[in-house]
Amino acid sequence: MQLTLWTYEGPPHVGAMRVATAMRGVHYVLHAPQGDTYADLLFTMIERRGERPPVTYTTFQARDLGGDTAQLFKDAARDAHARFQPQALLVGASCTAELIQDDPGGLAAALNLPVPVIPLELPAYQRKENWGAAETFYQLVRSLVVKPATPRVKGPAPRCNLLGPTALGFRHRDDVREITQLLTRLGIEINVVAPMGATPADLARLTDADFNVVLYPEIAQTAATWLSRTLGQPATKTVPIGVKATREFIAEVSALAGIAPDISAAAANSHSTWYAQSVDANYLTGKRVFVFGDASHAIAAARVAAEEFGFQVVGLGSYGREFGRELRAAAAGYGVEALITDDYLDVEAAITAAAPELVLGTQMERHIAKRLGLPCAVISAPVHVQDFPARYAPQMGFEGANVLFDTWVHPLMMGLEEHLLGMFRGDFEFHEDAAPSHLGRSTTPAALPPSAPIAIPAETVAQPASWAPDAEQELRKIPFFVRAKARRNTEAYAMSRALPLITLETLYDAKAHFSK
Repeated sequence: MQLTLWTYEGPPHVGAMRVATAMRGVHYVLHAPQGDTYADLLFTMIERRGERPPVTYTTFQARDLGGDTAQLFKDAARDAHARFQPQALLVGASCTAELIQDDPGGLAAALNLPVPVIPLELPAYQRKENWGAAETFYQLVRSLVVKPATPRVKGPAPRCNLLGPTALGFRHRDDVREITQLLTRLGIEINVVAPMGATPADLARLTDADFNVVLYPEIAQTAATWLSRTLGQPATKTVPIGVKATREFIAEVSALAGIAPDISAAAANSHSTWYAQSVDANYLTGKRVFVFGDASHAIAAARVAAEEFGFQVVGLGSYGREFGRELRAAAAGYGVEALITDDYLDVEAAITAAAPELVLGTQMERHIAKRLGLPCAVISAPVHVQDFPARYAPQMGFEGANVLFDTWVHPLMMGLEEHLLGMFRGDFEFHEDAAPSHLGRSTTPAALPPSAPIAIPAETVAQPASWAPDAEQELRKIPFFVRAKARRNTEAYAMSRALPLITLETLYDAKAHFSK
């Protein structure tokens, strides 16, 4: 066991809460001590929900361990059913309560409640949050789906289920809206969205669909595989993040639905491709990017960065060990070794070693990048309250691709702006005491503050330094509209030090000097 300041995933019972909280008509009775009730804060504070999650805790205390904790659980389950009248009851134990082995499933079954009771066996010391969510959704689907007595008769329009969105998921609400709109434009009906917004009765009619759309494999792949194996319902494999993946997703769902894909109609609001090919974005080509998050978002983000924005992927990793094979295959395509770890210190060390110019990650990588002075954009859970915006900001579909462009490119542009301001802080046009540029040339070099001018010996004025090839090459990386000023400042610095040759080190020293 390792003590840590941050963790990418909570215990599996938190994943079960994410499923229960996303649904309607479901209640979760959790055998847990007082200290394990912290999970309420995840939904009410971080996700900013207006109501607390549908979870009842037994909240046993230390003094109860010498008595009948099993009776405490039975009382809590009976009271929860009487008070909330759920359509289905989930029962399980937290990591702490797992140690006392009270068997919540057997205890709840003995109560003979008039609703389905689904016991959750979530090994807290071997598994984590995403696995817990996937297992909970799978057990709900397996317990509640009603297999039709006769084969389903297809309707006039193809129909599908959207599987995977949960509470506390990264932009799940907006992704569902975007993909629903996209499928509707293609002429495909939505049968059930689950777990988010679904009831146990909705899960019972999952069979009334031609195929399933797996939006988040970490949550829905297990259930979708069971539906495919048991009921013959095929499922999508493409996660529609980015323009290229969205086009592939449209082709895939169209094939499953038996219709002709109409990509042009679905892509009516797509702007990111044009933006990424514009002059404003061209100077970002080749930027080094490090990607880390849950496996699905990390793999998709790396592909968008490399194939659509022209970035160079110098690191790719995930905390989701269950998808290690897919992650290693994706990383090999970029010539890097996949980083699979749940230790944020390993991630920080990898980012430092890779020396990227942009980090795409979770809330943890946001903090790491801030300490390292790197721009960062969040692409995956775990996230904090600022990543549950009130506005519409999906990650999937063509509108999601627009959001990705804005979210990823703007930190780089602001970083460039700060770099240029630092580089030319001593220039007479850019220093702190300079008059606004729209007032004209109201200041001259003579008006510089006392610390800004560089004293240039008279004997060196007529002897400008020459440039080494590596320094000249580095200079060319500076945008053309300020390159001349960078050259003048660097040459002035070299002359002030009587340096006959401007090397790469001289260029960096000049930058540091003018940033003071």
